[in-house]
Amino acid sequence: MTETPTASSLAHLPVTLQDVEDAAGVLASFVRRTSFEHSRTLSDITGADIWLKFENLQFTATFKERGALNRLAALSPEERQRGVIAASAGNHAQGVAYHAARLAIPATIVVPQGTPTVKIENTRRHGATVIEGGANVEEAAHLAIEHGRKQGLTFIHPYDDALIIAGQGTIAIEMLAAVPDLDVLIVPIGGGGLISGIAVAAKSLKPDIEIIGVQAALYPSMYNLVKGEQLPMRGDTLAEGIAVKAPGRITSEIVRALVDDILLVSERQIEEALSLLITIEKTVTEGAGAAGLAAVLANEARFKGRALGLVLSGGNIDTRLLSGVLTRQLAREGRLSQLRFDIVDRPGQLATVLAVLSKCGANIVEVYHQRIFTELPAKAVLLEVVIETRDRAHLASTIADLRAANIDVDVGEH
Repeated sequence: MTETPTASSLAHLPVTLQDVEDAAGVLASFVRRTSFEHSRTLSDITGADIWLKFENLQFTATFKERGALNRLAALSPEERQRGVIAASAGNHAQGVAYHAARLAIPATIVVPQGTPTVKIENTRRHGATVIEGGANVEEAAHLAIEHGRKQGLTFIHPYDDALIIAGQGTIAIEMLAAVPDLDVLIVPIGGGGLISGIAVAAKSLKPDIEIIGVQAALYPSMYNLVKGEQLPMRGDTLAEGIAVKAPGRITSEIVRALVDDILLVSERQIEEALSLLITIEKTVTEGAGAAGLAAVLANEARFKGRALGLVLSGGNIDTRLLSGVLTRQLAREGRLSQLRFDIVDRPGQLATVLAVLSKCGANIVEVYHQRIFTELPAKAVLLEVVIETRDRAHLASTIADLRAANIDVDVGEH
């Protein structure tokens, strides 16, 4: 836990409440004041009092346009004419591109290779020039800075900029204005711009409020910095929006001073939270946007009985990836399963298996019949059937009925 900040300690930080309030004035009428709603069902599931800030419902489906607009609005006339450049995994890119177009500022965006197609196409749709390069956000930033230097473009940093941070902090003003009695704000961390702005505003308005950051376990950069750890950073995370290897200098200072704790969440926990938000709240988030709920689900005892404000930071997720996440979750819940059978290769065997499944009320999704590419004896056939059941109990009774009919079956691992 950090110590409760004093007015004096807050005043010495690179970003102040006045900066955030000034940003709110710049953003008024141009950035949506998103809804902040209570989730009765998620509250019942977790035992906490959960409130959701729907930043995934911004026009660009991301909170990033707050900071982007605040930074763009501060450009001189000469800087506006020359144009800007930014590096981003997608959300910062869209925020910069959208508001740059609205302000008639030429924009170039460098995105890392492998950035979800939906984010690239949305950025181009806003009129920006998109360059793909670099294996990650850090490499893309180096390319953007060098290209911008050659072309005379102003570099718009995705998080390590006081104006960017102040813009993101307006979220906290809106949350506390709507629900003053919040105990904890839970915020995803990549480079730290969002949580830094939120922490400055929230701790200034309510010094005893707790600020908890959440990072994907595959990219614990700020966690390592604050806690003195050296956990590895690697792999492809569903939360690519917060897959940042190097936190900012400004953001690190603010996080050290104001953030009470940082939690890590696994890929499976992120997937489960994302699926819950779709099935319960009927809202689509990207992996980073679901990180806060993932942390609550993984630490229910810690947050039980407390009023929590969660930021659903973005909703830009590739539809194919989203489909895969939802399907995997159905499998974990026992609602979608793959059954394997070794059956004798003679007429009627497939019909026997399918008849039992039908009688059990299992919906048959796919049937795969393999005679050639298998190590089974020549007179045997590998049969794989994907079925849909109501829940794990229904799956268990279906398996029991198959075995009662003397049909050997193996259930695929989820």
